[in-house]
Amino acid sequence: MTIKAGDKMPSGKLKHMTKDGPKDVSTDELFKGKTVVLFSVPGAFTPTCDAKHLPGFVQHADKIKAKGVDTIACMAVNDVFVMNAWGKSSNVGDNVLMLADGNGDYAKALGLSLDASGFGMGTRGQRFEITVKNGVAEKVNIEAPGKFEVSSAEHVLGQL
Repeated sequence: MTIKAGDKMPSGKLKHMTKDGPKDVSTDELFKGKTVVLFSVPGAFTPTCDAKHLPGFVQHADKIKAKGVDTIACMAVNDVFVMNAWGKSSNVGDNVLMLADGNGDYAKALGLSLDASGFGMGTRGQRFEITVKNGVAEKVNIEAPGKFEVSSAEHVLGQL
């Protein structure tokens, strides 16, 4: 079942690269007592994700955080090393938390998996954005296939 506004975010684990190496990130800890903008892309370094989606959140991070957002997190079904390299190449700094959903388990738990095998990418996560307040999905913006509109930083900023 696909997550919708008002639903509790499912429990799960993602990975984030730290100076000490890969670290598990519990979604319960990530969302507890905070406002988090979680956006997902089908893949690091892929055209729309790399040219528009992630850069928009980096560019507008200060404005988004000024609206009361504690964390902006980017999730993709990629390994933690790829997500770390993408974050570095995109100069995310401390603006965006780069999270790896290596096996796609969290995308599946959200009901937002994507069969990208036609593109040689296997199972991925759909392009979406969820605004989470204290573990509950407040806004859920899921893109239609091939679109990039409702999950953009500009759209999210207008909703906050």
